[in-house]
Amino acid sequence: MDNQNLFSELESLLRMDSAYCTEDGTLLKNTIVEAALALRPDLIAKLLTHDGLKRNFFTEISGIMVFDKVKFQKFVMNKRFLPDSYTSFKNKVGLTNEDGDFLSESREVVLSWPYKDCVLEGGQTKDDAKRNEVFWNEILAPDEINRLTEPKVLTNFKRYDSDGEHTKENISMDDNLIIKGNNLLVLHSLKKKYIRKIQVICIDPPYYFTKTKDSDSFKYNSNFRLSTWLTFMHNRLTVAKDLLAPGGVIFCHIKEDAIHWLKVLMEDIFKVENFVETFIWKCTDNPDSLSKKSRSSVEYILCYEVPKDSSRQYIGKQTENGDAPILHTGNNIHELVFPAKSINFNIPDGLYECGKPDRVEILTPINVINGKNADEVRLKGEFTWSQETLNDNYNKGCYFIVKSNKFSVRVQMPNGKSMAPEKYFDEQYLSKAIGVGSNEDASTHIANMGLNFSFSKPESVVAFLLKAVSKPGDIVLDFFLGSGTTAAVAHKMGRRYIGVDQMDYIETIACKRLRKVVQGEQGGISKSVNWQGGGSFVYCELAKANQKFTDEIETASTSDELSVIWKQMQETGFLSWKVNPKEIDINAEDFTQLSLEDQKRFLIECLDKNLLYVPYSEIDNAEFGISESDKKINNQFYQTK
Repeated sequence: MDNQNLFSELESLLRMDSAYCTEDGTLLKNTIVEAALALRPDLIAKLLTHDGLKRNFFTEISGIMVFDKVKFQKFVMNKRFLPDSYTSFKNKVGLTNEDGDFLSESREVVLSWPYKDCVLEGGQTKDDAKRNEVFWNEILAPDEINRLTEPKVLTNFKRYDSDGEHTKENISMDDNLIIKGNNLLVLHSLKKKYIRKIQVICIDPPYYFTKTKDSDSFKYNSNFRLSTWLTFMHNRLTVAKDLLAPGGVIFCHIKEDAIHWLKVLMEDIFKVENFVETFIWKCTDNPDSLSKKSRSSVEYILCYEVPKDSSRQYIGKQTENGDAPILHTGNNIHELVFPAKSINFNIPDGLYECGKPDRVEILTPINVINGKNADEVRLKGEFTWSQETLNDNYNKGCYFIVKSNKFSVRVQMPNGKSMAPEKYFDEQYLSKAIGVGSNEDASTHIANMGLNFSFSKPESVVAFLLKAVSKPGDIVLDFFLGSGTTAAVAHKMGRRYIGVDQMDYIETIACKRLRKVVQGEQGGISKSVNWQGGGSFVYCELAKANQKFTDEIETASTSDELSVIWKQMQETGFLSWKVNPKEIDINAEDFTQLSLEDQKRFLIECLDKNLLYVPYSEIDNAEFGISESDKKINNQFYQTK
């Protein structure tokens, strides 16, 4: 039996039960779906009475009929199935607290995220023509979430190298990737191939600011409502954590008005014990002169390791002979035990008695023979290291140095690697004093490349972070790609990278910039790393389904345009199972009374969010028109065929 006949048979069967239809016979599709997900016995019994429905939605296992509720749900939600229950033109959807009040209308925020999702819609053509971005806070059933976040089809593959643009016919783990599409959905798609394989995540997300907001929309790097922003960040950071390799690091840029919210959120996800540092970056040489109270010139970079690596060091300066102190004023005084022959002494051989010659107290006599401690040494002082850290680094090949009778112990890391974890403020402060530039430097760099982009970060700040925590060949992820700074730095430093953004400027700004990098562009960090050009990257996009209607709705300028789009949505789009097109058409006059923005929002709410982009599971569905070459690359990417 074909699907159309099966639709008709199911309609006839369900219309015989008043629980699933109105008095005039209109099917209540939402009620049907809810009943299926809840495995209501009356619905199951009805379906079992019909041979065709039984054959399609049940599997016999050891004499027991097992109902495939997911398959049935997808079937009922198909746009060819009759519409369901009444949907008001402005149905309020949102996150609520336990009292039922919308969080968007409340000052209350709780770190509780059961089945909640937040999806970014829309885009912009260029940075100076910003469009309102719509963020949806929706409570979704588990099955809906699974379908929303299942891997998506990739399309429009292009490879760029020093010889220009090429058609891409295969893909590998060695490829640098630039992906256009909703970053939440891209992250979930990447899990299939990159779970626990990303060494560094470096992101500069849109910021939450404390200005009063009437809606949950923003312009890039502008304003959110707090509840929207927290949900937006939570869902992306949660899946990002799954992508981090053991010992992987995440850096997240943020401003002062949101750092406390973000830190609580990130410690909920990445855990308090994995917090490393809040790096302070002097982001501007020209703070806001219009400020009425203060002139802030810094931003912050939150850093977490998963799990925390006690041997990794970030802040400091290269010291004489590559060694560094492990004593710092202000640390808790505690005892350390140094193994025999672990200390090199630049003082005469002999026996040194217990006492406190300076900042260190000697707890056991030290017998120096041939410039080394013959026995175990016990010292007490304001040590930066714990005993565990000392043991760990000693086992990795470090040794210790005493240069004078003050017995101030220093450490030499293996292979001459020593970035001392200094805690002095001027060294923690990322500024031009240690070679980290400002936003003004970034703007000049971008302009010199013939590009136009606001809020770009300087390459030097990203390079500082990547140098501390990564090595050539490591994979770096930035899912708020923007102008492509992270990808450009990773490319010049020999790291692999994945960049994600859904804005149109991913092609006109980020990709254009990376093509210049491949050609040997000499701005930013190029001279300091002796960059001469080379390498390649692959560009691709999430294959659009309902997203194309979202884009058309956002760019529409009149109600007449929206009416045309609505007709197209009914013909070829995938509508939410909650939507009743007939009821909407009957009440078309009411629709015209809404403002243009509310009309847009309503039409977007009518779309099935699970089908913004084409699911990989539907790649062979002719309705989506995926080419054979794209099928081949996707199957290779997801390693299924």
